[in-house]
Amino acid sequence: MEIKIIRAGQFTTLQDLGRRGFRAAGVPWSGAMDEFALRTANLLVGNAPDAVALEFAYTGPELEFSADAIVATTGAECKGLAPWRPRLVRAGETLKLGPCRKGCYGYLAVSGGFDVRRVLGSGSTYVRAAIGGNGGRALRDGDVLQAAGGAFALDEHWSLDVRILPDYSAAPTLRVIRGRQAAEFGTAFWREEFTVLAQSDRMGLRLGGPKIERSDAEDLLSSAVGPGTIQVPPDGQPIVLMADAQTLGGYPQIGHVIRVDLPVAAQLRPGDKVRFAETTVDEAHRLWLARERALGLLREGLALKRHQ
Repeated sequence: MEIKIIRAGQFTTLQDLGRRGFRAAGVPWSGAMDEFALRTANLLVGNAPDAVALEFAYTGPELEFSADAIVATTGAECKGLAPWRPRLVRAGETLKLGPCRKGCYGYLAVSGGFDVRRVLGSGSTYVRAAIGGNGGRALRDGDVLQAAGGAFALDEHWSLDVRILPDYSAAPTLRVIRGRQAAEFGTAFWREEFTVLAQSDRMGLRLGGPKIERSDAEDLLSSAVGPGTIQVPPDGQPIVLMADAQTLGGYPQIGHVIRVDLPVAAQLRPGDKVRFAETTVDEAHRLWLARERALGLLREGLALKRHQ
């Protein structure tokens, strides 16, 4: 099945769950900014949770389908399609997703998944290295993608229980494990509110707020970083590293956002507010296991619906 890109939307790329196992060689994970949203979109259309889907920022694409398919959008809420539920698209139909009303990154999964050549085990697009996805770049008007397609019976009255969703908010409190240099900073990071800046991108959320002062002026050796690591550069304004984060960093590390809260961070827009609260590794593990159980139950429930 062909899917023609009539309008590409804003920074629309092909993403999966990223290329794991290559950070020692300097290759970032990449993959979806909001891992939960991508996994759920795939489950809703009957795909494996790590199948390749479209990710777009702020404005969704306009797509023309050559055959019947089931689609679902998750993450940022856009005009054109009710989020968090599957929908049948007929051959020849054009699906138009408009500006996002809430959130930043939206996802569109198609039944059968997109046919993408994998690089280092992943189909995800990493634009800085021009690898993965559709030629290692964001989609453009006129591009044609290949997907398996296919349809199954849908219950029009069914919808996803919103209690499974992360606590998406324009002013969340992100839970953080203390970083190796946390003791070198005062209490401002933990008690003040920060604003998401327009310079934020897939590499990291840049925050503005009170200057975070470090007591030790000694230079640091570069050390491993990853999605969720919170660095504090010399200007005292924190950066939360995200999906395209580099593998090494020399800035002090004040903390690390736990994995279940990274989807919440991913959906923050410029001007949104954020606070941080300390948690423990044990609590982070407990929350992650609870999230995985919930997604497992969702997968089983959806499989039963498709076989009824």
